[in-house]
Amino acid sequence: MNDRFTLAVTGQSLIKYDIRAISAPAFQDVQAILQNADLSFTNFEGTILGSHGGWPLKGSFFGCSEPVVLDALRATGFGALSLSNNHAFDLGPSGVLSTLTEVDKRGFLHAGLGRDQSEASRAGTGTIAGRRIAIVAMDGGPGPDFMYAANAGTGRPPRPGVNRLRLSQVIEVDDTAFGQLRSIRESVGYTAIDLTNDSQPDDPPLVDPHEEIGIARAIFKRSGSFGRSVKVDEADFARNLAAIASAAADGCLVIAYLHHHHWASDWYQVPEWVGSVAKCCIDAGAAMFVSHGAPVLQPVEIYRRRPIFYSLGNFIFHVSSETSTWQAPEVWESVVGLCSYGQDNDLKDVRFYPVVIGGEDGLKDRLLESRMVPHLASESHATRILQRFKEQSADLGAHIEIDHDVGILRVQASE
Repeated sequence: MNDRFTLAVTGQSLIKYDIRAISAPAFQDVQAILQNADLSFTNFEGTILGSHGGWPLKGSFFGCSEPVVLDALRATGFGALSLSNNHAFDLGPSGVLSTLTEVDKRGFLHAGLGRDQSEASRAGTGTIAGRRIAIVAMDGGPGPDFMYAANAGTGRPPRPGVNRLRLSQVIEVDDTAFGQLRSIRESVGYTAIDLTNDSQPDDPPLVDPHEEIGIARAIFKRSGSFGRSVKVDEADFARNLAAIASAAADGCLVIAYLHHHHWASDWYQVPEWVGSVAKCCIDAGAAMFVSHGAPVLQPVEIYRRRPIFYSLGNFIFHVSSETSTWQAPEVWESVVGLCSYGQDNDLKDVRFYPVVIGGEDGLKDRLLESRMVPHLASESHATRILQRFKEQSADLGAHIEIDHDVGILRVQASE
């Protein structure tokens, strides 16, 4: 085993076009970082339209790509992919099968999709530069039940799909509102079938019906005040933690990955439940935790000398920026994190290279044609991105130095 292993992590890659012919020097600088790392990792935010066919299962936010985009990701420098996200099922089980076929053809290390739940939950493993690597990739939705992989049952074939970490939105209300909701549910005549239709297919019954009420897939919880939280399914979480622990016990450097859209109202804030999930993954043996979903860069935290990347935002983002949702410049800015690990998979340091999708031209004209690939940021753009990232991360105890347009986080033995 080499003394040092470098692992590059980036924002998500929602890629619909072949970008290999783009020769912008600032994009080549980004490619050099990824290609010089021992392994580079991203989330492939999509599904492949390939030999298995498929049909659109979404409306305006549907997306699929030709297999050539995987060649483009390979050429850019990526060798490892998460496949678990809200777009992975946009073509249904057929798209899942095509995606698996095409990533395997190209030799990607990958995880998060499978022909059934057992396969989707399994860690993707491989040996890279003499180091054993594993990925356990989860999706927390929200998404329809049928997008998640299921094992075969009596008279029921397996379902190809995504590896699930079931998350439920819990709306906290005071005693008065709780009583009113219970009265409403009783007045409209909810039956056992209604309650089943509102729940997930395999949800256990509510532990205490006096404290929680389910209506139309929402869980209302009696509380002293109003608020909102997220409930993590214990069985799903235990299954994924077991996969992490098993891979770590085999000596793998484990990447734990989560994609979700249960964001805080302020995209830059990290929901408390995500920190709990991340730390449990590291306690189980993960060498790092990486997440995407919120379309902006969120802070990094160091826990037990291992990095938690709460959201790395976007790396490739082939969507129209005409709608107000994607107008904010922060949607098009992120960092590439280059993590250096020692022999025992202990983190030594992380170097952060700021990127802007499309560079300065992309920020000005906002056309998709100008925002096809990330550019390495410099000068004022680099300073702005890194300074914001540094300040947000300092709130979580991570100390980043900025040196010549690069952020540097050195891990102390006491962390």
